[in-house]
Amino acid sequence: MNPLLSSFDTAPFSKIKNEHFKPAFLQAMQDARAEIDAITSNKEAPTFNNTIVALEFSGQQLDRISSVFFNLNSAETNEEIQKIAQEISPLLSEFSNDITLNEALFIRIKSIYEQKDSLNLSIEQTTLLDKKYKSFSRNGANLSEDKKSRLREIDAELSKLKLKFGENVLAETNKFEMHLTDEKDVTGLPDGAKEMAAQLAKSKEKDGWLITLDYPSYIPFMKYAENRELRKKLSLAFGSKAFKGDELDNQETVLKLANLRFERANLLGYKTHAHFVLEERMAETPEKVHSFLNELLEKAKPAAIKEFQELEDFAKGLDQIDTLQKWDGSYYSEKLKQKLFNLDDEQLKPYFKLENVISGVFTVAEKLFGLQFEEVFDVDKYHEEVKTYKVYDADSNFVSLFYADFHPRKGKRGGAWMTSFKSQWIKNGENSRPQISNVCNFTPSTETKPSLLTFNEVTTLFHEFGHGLHGMLANTTYPSLSGTSVYWDFVELPSQVLENWCYEKETLELFATHYETGEVIPMDLVEKIKASATFQEGMATLRQLSFGLLDMAWHGTDPTAITDVKTYETEAFSGTNLFPETPETCMSTAFAHIFQGGYSSGYYSYKWAEVLDADAFAYFKEKGIFNKEVANKFKDNVLSKGGTENPMVLYKRFRGTEPKVEALLERAGLLTSS
Repeated sequence: MNPLLSSFDTAPFSKIKNEHFKPAFLQAMQDARAEIDAITSNKEAPTFNNTIVALEFSGQQLDRISSVFFNLNSAETNEEIQKIAQEISPLLSEFSNDITLNEALFIRIKSIYEQKDSLNLSIEQTTLLDKKYKSFSRNGANLSEDKKSRLREIDAELSKLKLKFGENVLAETNKFEMHLTDEKDVTGLPDGAKEMAAQLAKSKEKDGWLITLDYPSYIPFMKYAENRELRKKLSLAFGSKAFKGDELDNQETVLKLANLRFERANLLGYKTHAHFVLEERMAETPEKVHSFLNELLEKAKPAAIKEFQELEDFAKGLDQIDTLQKWDGSYYSEKLKQKLFNLDDEQLKPYFKLENVISGVFTVAEKLFGLQFEEVFDVDKYHEEVKTYKVYDADSNFVSLFYADFHPRKGKRGGAWMTSFKSQWIKNGENSRPQISNVCNFTPSTETKPSLLTFNEVTTLFHEFGHGLHGMLANTTYPSLSGTSVYWDFVELPSQVLENWCYEKETLELFATHYETGEVIPMDLVEKIKASATFQEGMATLRQLSFGLLDMAWHGTDPTAITDVKTYETEAFSGTNLFPETPETCMSTAFAHIFQGGYSSGYYSYKWAEVLDADAFAYFKEKGIFNKEVANKFKDNVLSKGGTENPMVLYKRFRGTEPKVEALLERAGLLTSS
C-alpha cells in the first residue's frame, strides 16, 4: 500500500520510500481530474457552491503529496528525489494547465463571475471568486487554441529550468571545500567557528579545518579570518556559483527563464513579466516599484557612500588597504563595529543558545497571542534533527502542528524559510488546523559547545517564526486564501515585524541568558545592540535595493536582446555599486529567490514590507510592545485573515491609517542623510 495514497493527518515520513512518489502523483492527478470532470459534467446551472467551492476543495490529496515531496526536495533531498522532481514538475505544470485551460470549467466560472454583484456573497467568497476567475484569465483561458498550446510548452519548460537552476546552485555549494591545515590560516576565527571547521574536517577524515559555502561556515570566515587571500578565495567561490562555463553553469538557464517569462507575459497581453506579476500585488505596476526603490535609493545612497568612505579610511588606517574589495567588507565592518560599539557577535553568542532563543520566541508568541507550545515526540519526522510541537491557544484549543528544522546538512538547500505541510480551512463546520514548518541553517553544536546563535541568526529565527505565526493563526474558510496565501509584497510583514522584538530589553530579558552561568544579558550589551542596529544601514539598504533593481532589470524589460548575463547584471548594478567589480563573479546565476523561488518581480517586497513593519511596530512601541489590544488587532486583521481581503484594507483596519515610508527612514537613521 502506498502511504501517500492513504488518508493521513500528518505526513507518514518513516513509511515513505522514494519509489512511492511518482505513482502517488500520477494517481492523485487522475483523481483530481475526475473531481474536475464531476464539476464540468454537472447538469445543474453553475453556482458558487457547485463550481467555485467544489473547485477550491478539489485535488486535496495531490496538494498534500506535493507539499511533502517538494518540502523534502528543499530540506532533505538526494539525487533520486531531484530526478523525480525533474520528471514530476512538467507533469504538474501540464496538470495545472489542463485545469486553467479547461474551457467547460472556465465557462462555468465566468458565468458566476459575470453575475457576482447579484449573488449576495461575503467578502471572502467574493475574493475567492475573483481569485479563481483571474487564475484562469491570467493563465490563458481567453487565448486561442494555438496560443494555449504555446503557453503549455512554456510552462513545462519553465518548471524544468527552475529546478535545474536550483540543483546547479546546490551542487556548486556542496562541491566547494577549502581545506586548511596551517593554524595561521584560521587566525582570527572565533573558537566556535574553528571547532566547527575542525569537526567538519574530522567527519570527512581530514586533518585541520574545512570551510564550505554553507552560511554558518562561510559568514564567520568572511567576517573574522585575517588571511586576506583566503577570504578572497572563499568570496570568489561564493560569488561565482554556477558561473564557470561548466556543466553546472546557469547563464544559459537565466537567459532562457527571462525570455520565456517575457514571452509568456506577452502571450497573455502584458508588456513584461513584471507587469503580469505586479497586477496581483500591493505595488500594482513596475512604475510604482521603480519609483519606490528610487525614492529609497535617493535617501540611502549619500549615507551609503559616506559609510563606505569611513570603512575604506578605517581599513587603510588599520592595514594599509588601498582599495577595499568585496572580500574585505564583512571583515573591516566587523572590526569597525567593534571599535565604535565595543560589540561583536562572539560577545553575544553565549547569550543566544538555540534552545533558549526558541523558548524566547515561544514566550513572545504567548505574551502577544496567548499561544502555548508543547514539544511532542510521537509525530513522524523526515530527519532526526527536526523538532515537533503542538500549539494551543489560551483556552487550550489546538491551533497548529509546528515542525522546526534548524541546522545545515548535505541534502538541504541554504537559507531559511517557512513552509507548510497542510493549510488551514473550514469545511462542514469543522476548522481543520494547519501544519507549519520553519527550516533554517544555523550554527550547529560542537563537541564542547551547544548551538550558539549569532544575533543575525536570532533575528532570522524570529523572522521565519513570524511567517510561521501567519500560517498557524490562519482562520479562513478556503485553503487558497489561508495563512501566507496573500499578496507577495504583504507576506513579509508578519515576519519582519517580529524581528523588532529582538532589539527590545523587555524581550531579551525573557531568553538571553548565558549558556554557562545563566546570567541575563547585561543591559550595556542590549544598549549596544540597539545602538549598532543602524550601523552601516545606508550600505545595507543600498545592497537590498540593488537586488530589487536587478530583479526588475531581468523581469521589467524586454530581455530578448540580452546576450551576456554578466554585462547586463553589471549595468543593472551600476547605480548601487560601492565595491570594485569582480569579473569572475555573478549574482544572477545563483539568485535563487528570483530564478528558482517565487520572488521574480517581487524582490522589492522585502523593502516594501519594511515600511509596513516599521510603521506597524511604531504602533506597538507607542502602546507597549506586549500590549494585548494592539496584538489582538494585529492577529484579527492581519495574521488570521490570510488573503481574504485587500491587504491595504486589512492594514488600515489594524493601524487606522496607511503606512508611512518615514517610519522606515527614521528607524534606519536615514532621515538626516539626504
